[in-house]
Amino acid sequence: MANKQVFPTKGNLIATKKSNALAHMGYELMDRKRNILIREMMGLLDDVKLLRDEITQTYAEAYRALQLANMSLGVISAMAEAVPIDTGLHVSYRSVMGVEIPKLSYDKQEIKPMYGLERANSKLDYAYTCFQRVKEMSVVLAEVENSVYRLANAIRKSQKRANALKNIVIPEFEHNIKFITDALEEKEREEFSRQKVIKRNKDSQMQMERK
Repeated sequence: MANKQVFPTKGNLIATKKSNALAHMGYELMDRKRNILIREMMGLLDDVKLLRDEITQTYAEAYRALQLANMSLGVISAMAEAVPIDTGLHVSYRSVMGVEIPKLSYDKQEIKPMYGLERANSKLDYAYTCFQRVKEMSVVLAEVENSVYRLANAIRKSQKRANALKNIVIPEFEHNIKFITDALEEKEREEFSRQKVIKRNKDSQMQMERK
């Protein structure tokens, strides 16, 4: 059904054809953006699985080491409080087709236990080292998971816009183009018929005048 606000004029036909061309271009750009984002996301999904598996194993190893340290030293919560707060994490962003993807950088610090050597042993040192590894892997996993989330959200939006252009906007423009074209052609046929009638009447009148 043609838009009631579209009047069948040559100016509107030209404008609608231009809008239709822009809509097709927009659809192609949205589809291209979606495909690029999908490729980017698929490249990260394998990393997510590997990182999760690795971090799960490292967590298990770290907690086992912590249990052994607790068994040999007693409760070590006081020693844990001696570990300083880590401030070596920095966030920056890169753009992929307009999507801001986080880039986490971690200033890896030299492992220096702060709890005093006289109160520790190798089991506690090993637990500390394991949890340090967990922290470093968590930074990488957080970056990848957040990137996947942002990409997936952008893909959904791009798909929604592409579908709207393909299934609603473009068909409406093309329907309106047909409506205007048909109306203009009908108007031309009517004008041609009118001119023929005028010419025939004029010719008849001229013949009568000659007689």
